[in-house]
Amino acid sequence: MPSVLFVFTSADKTLTGAGTGWYLPEAAHPYYKLAPHANIDFASPNGPNPPIDQSSVEAFSKDDESQKFLNDETVKAKFANAKRLADVDVKDYDAIYYVGGHGPVIDLATDPVNAKLISQFWTANKIVAAVCHGPAALTSAVDANGKSIFAGRTATGFSNDEEVQAGKVKDVPFLLEDKIKQLGGNYVKADKPWAEKVVVDGHLITGQNPASAAGIGEAIVKALPHN
Repeated sequence: MPSVLFVFTSADKTLTGAGTGWYLPEAAHPYYKLAPHANIDFASPNGPNPPIDQSSVEAFSKDDESQKFLNDETVKAKFANAKRLADVDVKDYDAIYYVGGHGPVIDLATDPVNAKLISQFWTANKIVAAVCHGPAALTSAVDANGKSIFAGRTATGFSNDEEVQAGKVKDVPFLLEDKIKQLGGNYVKADKPWAEKVVVDGHLITGQNPASAAGIGEAIVKALPHN
């Protein structure tokens, strides 16, 4: 069975001091798409029990998979045993997937351990995937030639319009749509804010927003070896 590493933020505050963390459905929906097809481990910069964005728990209180995820004993054990990013061995995984929430823009985007890890996955031709603000974690990663992994590739992520509508522009150090474009990426988005958009460009798989979480799980399943 192939193996996938889910990476979560360790940041629990935005630039304004508002609470943040990882975003519930962006972990739950891909997890249940992938669980029948892959072994899944969890990791974060600081290791066990990364902080959840409480607003996502409230917003998805009626979402069956999100609630199942919160109460799933297997998932709880994975969180309790989550690896520190510094302890991850790329050879153990076929894919790496970054869960969104505003947290990744705060910590993972500038974490040198994280940047090195993604670059290792990338140069080994393994799947690199992220949803919503998760692609922020990929912005400091480079290919074997030292170029951004976004350069010349089509990708998506949380849009400027969505950030404005969420009222969170001042909470983050950069807007993800702008950053992907600055890095030479061809940024694309759904026809309207909050609609599903998943983009597959080679072994780079990105999703725009919470609505894209199940779709990115399906795209990773398709891309995994022997599926």
